[in-house]
Amino acid sequence: MDREIVRAWVEGWVVSRGASPPAEEEWGFYYDIGPFHKAARYVLVEPDEARVRELTRTIGGTGVWLAVFEEPERVREWIAPGWTIGDPGYLMTTTFRRADTSGLPEGYELRVWERAGVTRVVVRAPDGGPAARGQLALPDGARTAVVDQIETVEAHRRRGLGRLVMGVLGTAALDAGVRDAVLAATDDGRALYTALGWRVAAPQTDLFRETAAGSATESATESVAERAVGAARVA
Repeated sequence: MDREIVRAWVEGWVVSRGASPPAEEEWGFYYDIGPFHKAARYVLVEPDEARVRELTRTIGGTGVWLAVFEEPERVREWIAPGWTIGDPGYLMTTTFRRADTSGLPEGYELRVWERAGVTRVVVRAPDGGPAARGQLALPDGARTAVVDQIETVEAHRRRGLGRLVMGVLGTAALDAGVRDAVLAATDDGRALYTALGWRVAAPQTDLFRETAAGSATESATESVAERAVGAARVA
């Protein structure tokens, strides 16, 4: 995996979400996020089996996530008991081009604002409720924008709102002199982004622990299996 792509995504993501400045290590990046259910994240630049085994064996608390740029089927073989694999994801990149942003359906309202390096776009439905949204982070001096939190309410899908939001965000980046962009996509989002010219740089698998290691919800079988994994790694 290209380290500079990962760096750009991490540096933009923490600005977008208000997380801590990332700490860089030889293996990748670490940053604090805040909410107890997602308090911190390790981002491994390379799909390093030994590192994944070590981290999932030694991290015992909840709220810590790992991002690994590898297919979930492969990562599943590396993790210690007690960890869960999230929904499939993809790290994607593009080079922005000017897009038509005039296609707002009748009755909908578009709002755009910028604060602290983040441009936010909200589309309101005719009834005043939310219809679509998205945001774009441009850290100081960044040469790559990070697109984040693209979402369309189900009742308002297939009306071009996602495409419109992406077009507005792309225009904001181009106006700031930035053409390259990166984002983390879900399976559903991948179809939209591909249609807009985005390319998959790597699959992304997120891991998290649902219960603390050693809690009553973990079985004795899992504890034995965890020790076996550790012994195998040392061997």
